[in-house]
Amino acid sequence: MNDDELTCQEFVELVTDYLEGALPSAERLRFESHMDDCPYCAAYLDQMRQTIQLVGQLSEQTVSPEVKSDMLRRFRDWTR
Repeated sequence: MNDDELTCQEFVELVTDYLEGALPSAERLRFESHMDDCPYCAAYLDQMRQTIQLVGQLSEQTVSPEVKSDMLRRFRDWTR
């Protein structure tokens, strides 16, 4: 691997900026080159896109009180 190639960890760290169109062109090209060569990162990016699409369709009313309570409990436990 040469110095211009991204690692998978760097790729993951840049996903949000890529999806928001905030990467400078040179960094975007490095990102896309890595994605072209790494099926795992390409799948990760696809999963992130799907997650964003699905989350955008959720509202508080679409989540049952039981699920909401469970999610809040798990989050509180995770942050401890």
